Amino acid sequence: MQALLDTGPWVALIDKSETMHKKCFKWLQDFSGELYTTEAVLTEVIWLLNFSTAAQLFALDFVIKGAVNLVPSTKYSLIRAQKLMDKYSDLPMDFADATLVTLAEETQLLNICTLDKKDFILYRLSKNRSFVIHP
Repeated sequence: MQALLDTGPWVALIDKSETMHKKCFKWLQDFSGELYTTEAVLTEVIWLLNFSTAAQLFALDFVIKGAVNLVPSTKYSLIRAQKLMDKYSDLPMDFADATLVTLAEETQLLNICTLDKKDFILYRLSKNRSFVIHP
């Protein structure tokens, strides 16, 4: 399986005090495939782990050691993210979510590991397709 990785599960994997830590850890343990994310998500993860340099470095290790594939933004993806943020301004859609939706559109990936079900259940990809939310 290939899946996108959002901020919440990534933080929960690292921070054992998070209520979803065990569930996210179990999901990743059972996961077989490749995870993809964006620089905006990585930035959010690092910011949310600002209580511990060790935790922040561990998050970076996910990328450095290949547990998560980091997909850089392009000018096109930034323009698309901007349009999505405007479209979903009533939620509102944050930049990290917009980059994940853009990446999903570009890669045709529907699987997403997120704790943000209330938003990702509403986001629509081309041809009105919806995300398959994990865990």
